[in-house]
Amino acid sequence: MIRKNPRIGTDFDEFLAEEGILAEVEISAAKRVIAFQLQKAMEQEHLSKSALADKMHTSRTAIDRLLDPDNLSVTLQTLGRAAQAFGKRLHIELV
Repeated sequence: MIRKNPRIGTDFDEFLAEEGILAEVEISAAKRVIAFQLQKAMEQEHLSKSALADKMHTSRTAIDRLLDPDNLSVTLQTLGRAAQAFGKRLHIELV
């Protein structure tokens, strides 16, 4: 008797959905991308965490949270201020 693997033929998103963790993984991935993009922007502009905090009118601790890819508690307001500090706009969409 040959056993069929029920996961064969599904993609990774379907697997994560079946496990009930798709939304959590997508949110975590988005935060990692944002943290990476901000870090790169800081490097390109030779901007320290303290200097970015000054531009955003916030604390360096808040910048540490913003740049921490594992910290998912960043607000849209903070993300918007970060984008503005680099002369960019924050774009969020539901797909």
